[in-house]
Amino acid sequence: MPPPSTPARLVSKLEVSTDLGTFLGDTRIRLLEAIDVHGSISQAAKHVPLSYKAAWDAVDAMNNLSEQPLVERSAGGRQGGGTKLTDHGRRLVALYRAVEAEYQAALDRLVGQMEGAEGGASVRGFQQLLRRMALRTSARNQLACTVSGVREGEVDYEVFLRLDEQEALGRPKLPDPPRGAGGPKARPGGAVPELKAIITRESAQTLGMAIGVQVLALIKSSSVLLLTDERQRISADNQLWGEVSSIHAGPVNSEVKVNIGHGRTMVSVVTHESVEHLGLGEGSRVAAVFQASNVILCVM
Repeated sequence: MPPPSTPARLVSKLEVSTDLGTFLGDTRIRLLEAIDVHGSISQAAKHVPLSYKAAWDAVDAMNNLSEQPLVERSAGGRQGGGTKLTDHGRRLVALYRAVEAEYQAALDRLVGQMEGAEGGASVRGFQQLLRRMALRTSARNQLACTVSGVREGEVDYEVFLRLDEQEALGRPKLPDPPRGAGGPKARPGGAVPELKAIITRESAQTLGMAIGVQVLALIKSSSVLLLTDERQRISADNQLWGEVSSIHAGPVNSEVKVNIGHGRTMVSVVTHESVEHLGLGEGSRVAAVFQASNVILCVM
């Protein structure tokens, strides 16, 4: 019988900053506590762990920013010298731990309310959101998706992606879009949009592609074309329809932001001539179009 899963928990990390930079954080507090226990900067550094130089740099920085010294160094003698925490340092550590405990208690209460509220967000869902926000990439377009299908080829894999369905909860689930020529299309108000990506067999195996896997789909803004004629047939695999929410004109090109619904946007960089030719303006109905081969998949 498999062991029960451990409940998800949000853990606080408190940081105290000044105009000159970080003053106190978890690592520095643990360093101060270790100095108080061992009376030695070298032993405290090993306990954290930090290099000896990094430990002294941190101590010097804290002493410089504090109104009173937190750590004192005594010269050698019969006691052999050493390093000790001052009374002010001990009070500061105690205050930090007290605030941290209150912060953690507040998070625990928040988690209880999230789990107990009907239709509320789960803790794991919140953690997943934070992980997505922490990812840094040059791709302007990042879409949270769930793998809904995988088609294995000789060299490449076709991976079908359904945009995160949280917004679709409470609505009847419509049939999956056809997997015919031209790839999946999505219209506002229709089924939960589905996209297609093409990746190599090796990439699919490395990422563990399978139905239900959660991924981020990354698409560079320069790879996104714009379409206004719904009757026009094109070979692009992915079309996300929406409305132009803003146009930012640069020296050569324009950045067009398209609202595709449910708080999501797609950004396309096109020439000024293209904007004029398509007659684009705020509120214009338009599709963000891109090939499956231009979709990069990222597994957190």
